[in-house]
Amino acid sequence: MALTVSIVSAASEVWSGEASQVIARTTEGEIGILTGHEPVLAVLAEGQVRVTDSTGTVHSVEAEDGFLSVDHDRVEIVARNAKLA
Repeated sequence: MALTVSIVSAASEVWSGEASQVIARTTEGEIGILTGHEPVLAVLAEGQVRVTDSTGTVHSVEAEDGFLSVDHDRVEIVARNAKLA
């Protein structure tokens, strides 16, 4: 089973696909998300979002000002500014 991940900025979609893990910096600290994670809504802090896709490749996205939502193995990250690092 995999996570379905979508990372968007105000201007465009930055990354989407299936992943085994997502790590992001929130205002409460760093959060790691794996399949089966409890639903959560968090405010993003400025920093890197690291997505490990189903092949093991790590994609880094610089993001600032936004939120992260997890529900039923779907991770959505919406940021004011985001770009692949």
